[in-house]
Amino acid sequence: MDHESPPYADLTPDIILDAVDSCGYQTTGSLLALNSYENRVYQIGIENHEGQADFVIAKFYRLGRWDDATIGEEHDFAIELQNAEIPMVAPLANTEGQTLHHYQSCRFALFPRRGGHAPELDDPETLRQLGRFLGRIHAVGASQYFMSRPRLTPQRFGHEALQFLLDHDFIPAEILHNYKISAEAVLEQVDATWDALGPLRQIRLHGDCHPGNILWTDKGPHFVDLDDCLTGPAIQDLWMLLSGDQSNMGLQMRLILEGYETFFEFDPLELQLIESLRSLRILHYSAWLARRWHDPAFPLAFPWFNSPRYWEEQLYTLREQQERLLLPALQI
Repeated sequence: MDHESPPYADLTPDIILDAVDSCGYQTTGSLLALNSYENRVYQIGIENHEGQADFVIAKFYRLGRWDDATIGEEHDFAIELQNAEIPMVAPLANTEGQTLHHYQSCRFALFPRRGGHAPELDDPETLRQLGRFLGRIHAVGASQYFMSRPRLTPQRFGHEALQFLLDHDFIPAEILHNYKISAEAVLEQVDATWDALGPLRQIRLHGDCHPGNILWTDKGPHFVDLDDCLTGPAIQDLWMLLSGDQSNMGLQMRLILEGYETFFEFDPLELQLIESLRSLRILHYSAWLARRWHDPAFPLAFPWFNSPRYWEEQLYTLREQQERLLLPALQI
């Protein structure tokens, strides 16, 4: 649910540091806010066992978004992947084995600090290596099911997103009619594609596996941020690594699958979902910004949102998607 009062209004530096101290750490007073808007994430200085400075990452969950069981499945999945020797940055457990902590009205988790840079997606070996890790993630993901996490569907990520935008008057009146027609046409095509494919294999996914959630080092990648993990088709974790025209994306996907299928079988029918998933992400992203617009951090971080120019660009993008949805499936 959305809250009328600004979220995180009571999350002061003292509360943040006291919350970390409550988990048995001794904070140094060092606190650095990191780029995160759905939740609030901070780098916190702590003293290690040798009395030297070290750091943890503290993630404070947005009130009302997930319940404890849903967050628990995020943590359990991360730990399961880490135990399978997959480089997923998992939450730290306290002496009682708990990873989700409560302090006053806050719910938070602590993570080890990991550095790195975005992967070089124009390098063939990087794509193969990412494919191998994603294949391993999906092999683990397919071994059991989420009970509380959401499922990736056109209804949740497309139709409900559009309805929110329409119900809350975000779209300027002068383009509302055309935007609505284009969005509904896109969703009609998305629904037809999903219906034509029939039931596809549903597994536990990272859910938001864009390059910003992959930290690359000399030793390879670290995957971070399972906050959007969900149940859905495997292609959701692959398509956001693709860029360029159909030919370039086909080559990139071939390289990814060279590594991926070493560990997990890919259903080529899912290639037909790429443009549908892109369309859902476009609509869901606009609705996400709209749903969070009462949070003071959002107008500061996204000043271009909700301007006439933004919605004109979105209308143009939706019309492009109508054409892309008619293209043949990606060839690999």
